[in-house]
Amino acid sequence: MSGTRVSTEAVVLRSMRYGEADRILHAITPEHGRIGAVARGARRPKSKLGGRLEPLSVVRLELIRGRSDLHTVVGADTVVVHHRILTSHAALTHAQRACHVVDRTAAPDEPAERVHGLVRTLLALLDARPDEAHEGLQQAFRLKLLYALGVPPALGACVHCGRAEHLVGFDAAGGGVVCASHQAGAPGIAAESLSFMVDALGAPLSAAPRLGERPSRQVARAFEGIAMHHLGVDLRARDD
Repeated sequence: MSGTRVSTEAVVLRSMRYGEADRILHAITPEHGRIGAVARGARRPKSKLGGRLEPLSVVRLELIRGRSDLHTVVGADTVVVHHRILTSHAALTHAQRACHVVDRTAAPDEPAERVHGLVRTLLALLDARPDEAHEGLQQAFRLKLLYALGVPPALGACVHCGRAEHLVGFDAAGGGVVCASHQAGAPGIAAESLSFMVDALGAPLSAAPRLGERPSRQVARAFEGIAMHHLGVDLRARDD
């Protein structure tokens, strides 16, 4: 309802300048999913909001829900600042990549407790162990994100016939792996890549195994295919 005041914990996914002194932020919250909000005057020197709304921060937001998708920030208290991420290029890059994917895939105005919790887990891990910013962690995060969003890939049997042997391809439109008999035009997936996906979904993020270049490409392609066909989001990299 327009004008309703709400309080929520949020992870700031991104933040940008707006107008002469305002700031617009996108954040993920447990109760309201992805939100957009404007912090009026946040860039003024004496503003109490400015330094609390930086990307990767965990904050307690006080919001006025507007008629549009953009709410108004009327208060913000810092919960966590991930200082060590900010001093590690690798950790910062991985955190930003993860937040970008969440910003693109999480739905607005829908509860997203699992997504919010997953982001907090990743940021806490990168802050505690910046040296763990490897590609296996990034791909494990994305696979767990699919689960949190309700579209986990089917990895145990062919999505067309249920056969559990000779799984050689990944049919994103079908939602998972396929056997040799039903591969058709589906891209191939190596046993190493499939094993990583199974292990990543079954283990905590902190135990995500490292991943070579070829399987990393295959896992990323599977993730992007699921996002395209089942979330309607195109995450494929584009050349400028």
